[in-house]
Amino acid sequence: MRLPPAIAARHRELGIAEDYAARRGLPFHAEAPEADLVRVDRGDVEPPVRLLPAAAAAWHRLEAAAALDGIMLLPVSGFRSVARQTEIIRRKRAAGRPLEDILRLIAAPGFSEHHSGRAIDIGCPGHTDLEENFAETPAFRWLERHAPAAGFRLSYPGGNPWGIGYEPWHWYWLGPAGG
Repeated sequence: MRLPPAIAARHRELGIAEDYAARRGLPFHAEAPEADLVRVDRGDVEPPVRLLPAAAAAWHRLEAAAALDGIMLLPVSGFRSVARQTEIIRRKRAAGRPLEDILRLIAAPGFSEHHSGRAIDIGCPGHTDLEENFAETPAFRWLERHAPAAGFRLSYPGGNPWGIGYEPWHWYWLGPAGG
């Protein structure tokens, strides 16, 4: 895949290999128009958790269904711009983290599902730190059973083929009933 020039420039700046996407098999995710995004958190999260309207509506239905079952789901992160993704990687590199380690935890700019406005990182009370131990919560077990029917899929299960670490908190809205 030929990257848009601005993304290719960011990759060169960060030292990301030209064959990154091909080697990982990750699809490109264009940035959602920020003007189209709607806030889905309760106003207590910075930066705000924003999604595209259809994904936001699906999130609110999922959140309400969980509440009926006694499960509180908390939105932790949503849309993330290419610039923000670049800055996160830049900061981790400046802190001395090897690039390959960083790219096991975060997708390169242009390849994060968060750019699309359809990805949401989900927590629950006591588990908003985006750590693997979220998988041990009743909230995660509820999501495994119910999120697919609401159109959400777990993006990065353990041992996924994209080389991203296990992220039980990261869910991507595919559309109605997973379509």
